[in-house]
Amino acid sequence: MTGTAPRDVERVYSTADVVAKLRRLADALESETSFRIQIAGERFRVPARAQFSIEHERGDGEEEVEFQLKWKIEEADDDTEDADETVV
Repeated sequence: MTGTAPRDVERVYSTADVVAKLRRLADALESETSFRIQIAGERFRVPARAQFSIEHERGDGEEEVEFQLKWKIEEADDDTEDADETVV
């Protein structure tokens, strides 16, 4: 992991890119392995023990669905499994 500075980044992808990324993510979740991901130039590892949630929001004439992985920083450091698959 590059650092622990606060960060909030969002990026829009083509449908084909999202499909490919979700397939790789699903494979990592199903096999209970960690994986590497790069977002806006920062590459880091998501541990196998990350919690996965789905969020739905509605308001101001629009709706949003978010697929979210969340973990404590020390979990990523302690995770010994290290798949090199880049998801995003």
